[in-house]
Amino acid sequence: MTAAATELLDYDEVIAEFDPVMGLEVHVELCTATKMFCGCPTAFGAEPNTQVCPVCIGLPGSLPVANAKAIESAIRIGLALNCSIRPSSVFARKNYFYPDQPKNYQISQYDEPIAYDGHLDVVLADGTQWRVEIERAHMEEDTGKSLHIGGATGRIHGASHSLLDYNRAGVPLVEIVTRPIVGAGDRAPEVARAYVTALRDLLKALDVSDVRMDQGSLRCDANLSLMRKDATEFGTRTETKNVNSLKSVEIAVRYEMRRQAAVLLAGGEVVQETRHFHETDGTTSPGRRKETAEDYRYFPEPDLPPVQPDSSWVAELATTLPELPWVRRARIQQEWGVSDEVMRDLVNVGAVDLIIATVDAGAAPEAARGWWVSFLAQQANSRGVELADLAITPAQVAEIIGLVDEGKLTTKLAQQVATAVLDGEGEPAQIVADRGLEVVRDDSALQKAVDDALAANPDIAEKIRGGKVAAAGKIVGDVMKATRGQADPARVKELVLAACS
Repeated sequence: MTAAATELLDYDEVIAEFDPVMGLEVHVELCTATKMFCGCPTAFGAEPNTQVCPVCIGLPGSLPVANAKAIESAIRIGLALNCSIRPSSVFARKNYFYPDQPKNYQISQYDEPIAYDGHLDVVLADGTQWRVEIERAHMEEDTGKSLHIGGATGRIHGASHSLLDYNRAGVPLVEIVTRPIVGAGDRAPEVARAYVTALRDLLKALDVSDVRMDQGSLRCDANLSLMRKDATEFGTRTETKNVNSLKSVEIAVRYEMRRQAAVLLAGGEVVQETRHFHETDGTTSPGRRKETAEDYRYFPEPDLPPVQPDSSWVAELATTLPELPWVRRARIQQEWGVSDEVMRDLVNVGAVDLIIATVDAGAAPEAARGWWVSFLAQQANSRGVELADLAITPAQVAEIIGLVDEGKLTTKLAQQVATAVLDGEGEPAQIVADRGLEVVRDDSALQKAVDDALAANPDIAEKIRGGKVAAAGKIVGDVMKATRGQADPARVKELVLAACS
C-alpha cells in the first residue's frame, strides 16, 4: 500500500465519495514568567539547557507546585470559549517515553479537565458562520526540544545523533480539543483554518499567549478521517502533528483528505498514526502508530492536589474578559464605515487587528488600510509568510505613514523604507537618515534638475510651451530619476510649468 498512499485523489472526487470528519487539538503556550510546576523562566531563545531545575528535568525527589497564573489563564480561556469551569479538576500522569520528556511522563489532565463543553463561532470567507464545539480545554506541561543532526530532513530518520534542549520542558500549556467536526464537506479545510485563526485572535486578545506559531507557542494537531456517504461510523483517523501556520492547517487537512481517499478507493486501509507536515511541499509523511488513551496509563498525579477554584473568583475572572475580537471588529467596521464585504476581505487577509493597531499608533484609517492590504500584503505573499508575521510592527507602519503625511517621503520612498524595515535594517527614521531618502525640498536644487531636463528635451519643452500640459510628465519623470525619487512630483510639475510659461 506504500505506492497507493503517496497518490492523491482529485478533490472533487473526494467530496463526491466521502464526508470528512475533523478534530482539532490546539496547544497554547502560556506567557507566564515561570514554568507550570517550577520557578524556571520561560523566555524564548535562551541558550540550551540554561532554564532548567530538578523539577522540570525530573530528578528524583523533586516535587511540582502548580503555577497560579497558569491556572488563572486556563480559566479565562475556558470562559472565553463558553466552557463550564469544573469546581474540582485533577492533574494526571500521562505515561510515555520520549527523549525530550525527562520524567518519562507528562503532567496533564485527563477525565477531569478544568474547562469543558464550550463552543467557538467562526466566520468563513463568504460570511457563513460555523459553530465549532469544544470538548475540553485542559492544562499540561510542554516537552523539551529534540534537534536531529546529520540527516537531510531534520527528522530522526537518517540522523547521526540528536541534541536535547530542556528549556521548554515544563512550560505551561493549555490544550484546546474540539468535538468531531462533521458536515463541513468541501469546506472542511476552510473551517479548520477559520477556527484556528479565530482561536488565535481570541487568545491574543486575552493576553495569555503571544500565539507565535513560527516559534511554536501555538501549534495545531489536525485529526482527519473519511467516511463514505452511506456510512454511519467514522473512519480511521490520522493526526498531523504540530502544524505551525494558519495556511498550513488548511493545506494539511486538504492533503490528508486527498491522500486517504486515494488509499480507500484503491482498496487499502488508512493506518491510525501521527503524521509529519512538510512546509516545503504541503505533504504529510508517516510518524508513529497512534496510541490510545489506554496506552498512556493515565492515573491521578499523586504530588499535586485537585484544582478547586472558588466560584466567586471564577465570576470575578469572567469580568476581566476583553472585548471579543469579532465584537470589536463589528464596532470598528461601523466606525470606519466600510461594507460587510470589505470587512470580510480585511479579516480574510488577517489585516484588521494590524490596521487597528496602526490607527492606534497615529495613522489615519484609510492610509493604514491601504498599506496593509496592498504593499504589505504583497510583501507577505512574496516572502511566503502570514501578514501578521511580517517583520514590521503597526507602530513602524504608522511612523512611515507619518513621514509621508509630513512630506518627508514620497510613497515610493516610503515603500523603500518599509522594505528595509522588513529586511531588518532598523527603525524607519534611522533608515531614512542612513540612506539619505528624505524628500528634496530645496527649490534651487529642484529648479536646476528641471532646467537640465528641459534642456535635454527641447522638443518636449516646446510642446509644454504650446499648451500640452500632459507632456510635462516626461520632464517630471526625468527629474524624479535624477533625484533618485526624492523630489515631490507635484512640486516638480509646478516648477516645470512655471519654467515653460
